[in-house]
Amino acid sequence: MQNRSLKPTMVLQLEVNNHPGVMSHICSLFARRAYNLEAIACVPIGCGETSCIWLQVDEADRLEQVVKQIEKLPDVRDVRRQPGEHPVFAGLHDFV
Repeated sequence: MQNRSLKPTMVLQLEVNNHPGVMSHICSLFARRAYNLEAIACVPIGCGETSCIWLQVDEADRLEQVVKQIEKLPDVRDVRRQPGEHPVFAGLHDFV
């Protein structure tokens, strides 16, 4: 997949509790800080009590503070950083 943004990106992989409002809380945290999400993907894990969310974001200096705030959200179980060219987004641009 070619990164369509000129800025370097990374992917945040979140494991979260799967219930209404979780995605909204995470996205609003970015929106309140005027931080753009380049791409979002989400799938339930196992029996559906948890989900995996992938967020492709710019590698800005202020990202670390946003990640710390995400980690404090009660429904976020785990946050991992991945390279920006993550395979979960590899085929999505074919649909655009």
